[in-house]
Amino acid sequence: MNGQVTGLAETRVLVVEDDRGIAESLVRGLRQAGYAAEGVRTGRAALTAASPDVVLLDLGLPDIDGVEVCRMLRARSDAAIIAVTARGEEADRVVALDEGADDYLVKPFGLAELLARVRAVLRRRRPVGPEVLRHGPLTLDLRTRQVSMGGRPIALTPKEFGILECLAADPGRVVSRRQILERAWDAHWYGPTKVLDVHIAALRRKLGAPGLIETVYGHGFRLGAAEGAREQP
Repeated sequence: MNGQVTGLAETRVLVVEDDRGIAESLVRGLRQAGYAAEGVRTGRAALTAASPDVVLLDLGLPDIDGVEVCRMLRARSDAAIIAVTARGEEADRVVALDEGADDYLVKPFGLAELLARVRAVLRRRRPVGPEVLRHGPLTLDLRTRQVSMGGRPIALTPKEFGILECLAADPGRVVSRRQILERAWDAHWYGPTKVLDVHIAALRRKLGAPGLIETVYGHGFRLGAAEGAREQP
């Protein structure tokens, strides 16, 4: 595999799959592609494994529900999580994405698709630029995924953080609904974009600064001027 991107061997991929044959095949393929891959067969082992960069998480685990493992991993780690489900388990995929998964794969899938998804989540998880974004009283720590307004911690869901990160990366620039959905939801999102309005409303409420996130009708959203981010009395 001569042509692999420099530094891939330093990227750790944890395969969480109880089927030994599938797990060994995935680990072998990832290693051949240049990643440092290891496999575990239970949710408990996944939760105690050394910190990976990417977790390939089968939701059908024998000891702990895969969605619960996803939630627990997200609470303690900023690793990119790709949920794996059997065909027809759409509800599980939706719940996993809501609990912090970055993407999903439906069985059966090929190695080429897996590698493409790994590259995609790594690009989204490793943005080029500063690890801390600031705009007036608003601060986003991209490494710890913590947000504060004027020093006051703000608890956000993974979707809300993704939306705010999109906007704070370039304050004043209009970001389309589609761009936000592809970043904060799923690169393969095909649902209605109106779902974004509910999350934007929740963000404005939590931040306590309704004028900070501006709607640009017909185009999308942008982060307004810093004075629009003053906390409301």
